[in-house]
Amino acid sequence: MAESFFLGLDVGTSGVKAILVAPGGDVVAAATTPLRLDTPRPGWAEQDPDDWWGAGVASIREVLGARPGARVAAVGISGQMHSSVFLDASGAVIRPALLWCDGRTTAECREITERAGGEARLRDLVGNPALEGFTLPKVLWLRNHEPAAFERLARVLLAKDYVRFRLTGAVATEPSDASGTLMYDVARGRWSAELMQAVGLPLSLLPEVGGSAEPLGRVGAEAAALTGLAAGTPVVGGGADNACGAAGVGVVEPGEAVASWGTSGTVLAPMAEPRIDPGLRAHTFCHVVPDVWYLMGVILSAGGAFAWYREQLARELAGSADAAARLNEEAERVPRGADGVTFLPYLQGERTPHRDASIRGAFLGLSLAHSRAHMTRAVLEGVCFAMRDSLEILRELGLTPDRLLLTGGGARSPFVRRLQAEVYGLPVSTVDREEGPAYGAALLAAVGAGAFPDVAAAARATLVRAAPEPPDPVACREYDTLYLRFRASYPAAHPVTVAAVAPTADAAPVPAAPGGAAG
Repeated sequence: MAESFFLGLDVGTSGVKAILVAPGGDVVAAATTPLRLDTPRPGWAEQDPDDWWGAGVASIREVLGARPGARVAAVGISGQMHSSVFLDASGAVIRPALLWCDGRTTAECREITERAGGEARLRDLVGNPALEGFTLPKVLWLRNHEPAAFERLARVLLAKDYVRFRLTGAVATEPSDASGTLMYDVARGRWSAELMQAVGLPLSLLPEVGGSAEPLGRVGAEAAALTGLAAGTPVVGGGADNACGAAGVGVVEPGEAVASWGTSGTVLAPMAEPRIDPGLRAHTFCHVVPDVWYLMGVILSAGGAFAWYREQLARELAGSADAAARLNEEAERVPRGADGVTFLPYLQGERTPHRDASIRGAFLGLSLAHSRAHMTRAVLEGVCFAMRDSLEILRELGLTPDRLLLTGGGARSPFVRRLQAEVYGLPVSTVDREEGPAYGAALLAAVGAGAFPDVAAAARATLVRAAPEPPDPVACREYDTLYLRFRASYPAAHPVTVAAVAPTADAAPVPAAPGGAAG
């Protein structure tokens, strides 16, 4: 019999990635098809779910083409959390999906909290606060602002589950993604009928929930023809990108923690019981491992902030394969604290710890003496400081890892790894796999196919961790002070409002512009 492989698919914000993993854990093929992010208005973020499907088909075909004749034993899917796919009764997409970073639903979050009976009651029902990024506020936004579209609504799916639907025809999800919708009772492991009744929505909108490593559908004939997968190939539940990312680096047991830089940034620590932040600054979600939860802080712009900065202020490096490396080299030559420059990375508002979609990013302390290198260092430090906010909350709640595993964009550069160790005050380490959530999805597929008894065993058999990199104690003490400066700068992120002043009768006339036109 031909050797079997496991396919991991990750439906991200910037692209859909597919990897083909051999039984021993080696990645034998990888492909990413890029996606476009639409921002119809400031603070809004949308994508067409059919673009996810098209990109998924392209990436799967590419990895299978790189390994002709490969037998895929099972498929695992990961995807961006919270993003809402609205389907009608025929399974057609009603409108573009509202993404995890979309901030239009502030009024709906207030509505949910009020209908639930207050934030304390909401915490009891679903373990999390009503935040703009979550799925339930998006459903209410559709009802409040696009009633004709809402009248057609029959099902609400998440990003990876829509791709599963297109692959298999199955309408299903699993706990790690369900727990990020604000409609799932995280502690009790079920959809919250109480909250759905409170907000006036039927449970029939929601998919069935199965296990993350359990087959929840099989590739259909039409999808097989498009992708090159064999009809009947099992597709396991998979998981939310953060949970799969943690699984993909082996962080699946209590006592460990991982810091990840994707478009957003997260600090995640598994728990043996659902511990909830009393202030609801951090999130409590289900892991992809049965009977394991995790506490997670989220910043909305980590790698996304650096990418924005690179594209807007280093345009001469556009298209250069080493653009990030060159910027890091510039930043490394600048002293800690960037000679007084502070960057607030709140370009899309913020989740942890501020829970405020209206705040915005800022550079503070700029002078004529500062260069782009200072700004670059300030951006990197600002992201690290924002990530430390989440780490401090974990520490407050009794989760005190003695090291952090790094993954994503922040793990690749030796300088940025060292910077994180110094800001967090912890040794940092990496693993020998850089495929992120797609690798975790592939491990879930391997468990579902019977290649490993559980995810922890799969991680032990396939991953190798690098030796921890300890921070410089002097740098840690200096960054403790600089972190306080960053925290004190938070008020500058709030929008400035100026009351309109009516002109008085004796106000000076507006001078005419050149050529006689009023200016």
